[in-house]
Amino acid sequence: MFITIEGPEGSGKSTAVNTAVKHLETLGYKIVRTREPGGTPISEKIREVILDKGNTMMDPRTEALLYAASRRQHLVEKVWPALERGEIVVCDRYLDSSLAYQGGARHLGIDEVLNINLFATEHTYPDLTLLFDIEPELGLARIAANSNREVNRLDLEKLEFHKTVRDTFLLLAKRYPERYVIIDASKSVEDVANATIEAILNRLCK
Repeated sequence: MFITIEGPEGSGKSTAVNTAVKHLETLGYKIVRTREPGGTPISEKIREVILDKGNTMMDPRTEALLYAASRRQHLVEKVWPALERGEIVVCDRYLDSSLAYQGGARHLGIDEVLNINLFATEHTYPDLTLLFDIEPELGLARIAANSNREVNRLDLEKLEFHKTVRDTFLLLAKRYPERYVIIDASKSVEDVANATIEAILNRLCK
């Protein structure tokens, strides 16, 4: 099963997913935890370029293409082999992030960015997408309060950018209801983790 984790900046998805993965492993599931952009040496190098705070002049189409390139390499080296072994892949961000950030907030168009990524991924969609939904103001406040969190180029965008990201994610949840589950990320860490575990187990048991 291919599970992707999505959400606006500061949604706290990493903490909840860590707890969920540990719980699932105690139940005997073999899980590969990974992230985008990154996950493999080549993809991590592309990540450095994309998120470098000094690269403020990056063109939106360049950004979209770099994400797609990183995604392709990640699938080839890590995701597809794990799925072929029968393991569960839990990926922090995937295709939908490109649709929300570049397609929506960068105004490149959801379908235009989707076409780029369908070529890169050979039409590989997740089996389950968990959307950690949160108001942008709260998410950005969490980032500001967390001195240990990596601050990247996207964190520096204006509030309106982050609002568009969230709105696009919610639009995608309506577009792909068969694979989307929305989790209220404004709740306590424990509640969010429990909701994450429940959503994954419900899909695994189908």
